[in-house]
Amino acid sequence: MKKQDAIKIFDNKKVRTIWDVEQEKWYLSIVDVIEILTESANARKYWSVLKTRLKAEGSQLATNCSQLKMQSADGKFYLTDVADTEQLFRLVQSIPSPKAEPFKLWLAQVAAERLDEMQDPELSIDRALAQYLQLGYSENWINQRLKSIEIRKELTDEWKKRGLKEGVQFATLTDIITKAWADKTTKEYKILKGLKKENLRDNMTNTELILNMLAEASAKDISQAVNPETFDESKKVAEQGGNVAKVAKLELEARTGKKVVTALNAKTILQLKKDNEDSTK
Repeated sequence: MKKQDAIKIFDNKKVRTIWDVEQEKWYLSIVDVIEILTESANARKYWSVLKTRLKAEGSQLATNCSQLKMQSADGKFYLTDVADTEQLFRLVQSIPSPKAEPFKLWLAQVAAERLDEMQDPELSIDRALAQYLQLGYSENWINQRLKSIEIRKELTDEWKKRGLKEGVQFATLTDIITKAWADKTTKEYKILKGLKKENLRDNMTNTELILNMLAEASAKDISQAVNPETFDESKKVAEQGGNVAKVAKLELEARTGKKVVTALNAKTILQLKKDNEDSTK
């Protein structure tokens, strides 16, 4: 199964999705959908109870749902219950929610948009831009974020060429890169910013994003130059890539007297932006 990860936005909430290239269909995280529809504090438990009830009723929905690896709040990939759009339409019928009808309309739109994007790939970039604007990010930040996605994809493609596996190995290398330039693992970085399920990169400042891009681009370039043959050799390359960005970070901090890695997250950044806009009115 050839897959492409993506994040979709419904009602300002993120839904983890995977596009199956061979079957040409979306798979969405059931837990993410349930969290949106029910606003439950424990969507996993809600789904566990609902799945048991559906099985007892003889529903094929609970028994036929698939599991795919999706990135969790800790940055690692775990097997997650997923459903395609047809299955989700049936699942929504089992969940009493005032958001059910708007969600079904959104789900139909997601399916249609993907077919459009297959004909014109630029549409996917345009839609990502629109989603970040909807969440309140500045155009300057969005441009950096979209570029960071491109650079990350180039790095993971390089890792795949080296025979490395998504999940634990990718997460380990990412941690090494982040630790090298930011002096924090991904988990430590998220704790600093007060994040739980939120995406770390979506909560970086412009400068943090730029340095993270430099680290990942450097790791990719070094890997292509030295051709590491083992995971341990790729770990050394990851650290070298991170160190390139660390040199730039230390130089910048020395000249500005300010720390680059901060506790600022998207919520506080967007609030500061709003306060500044209000003060100028």
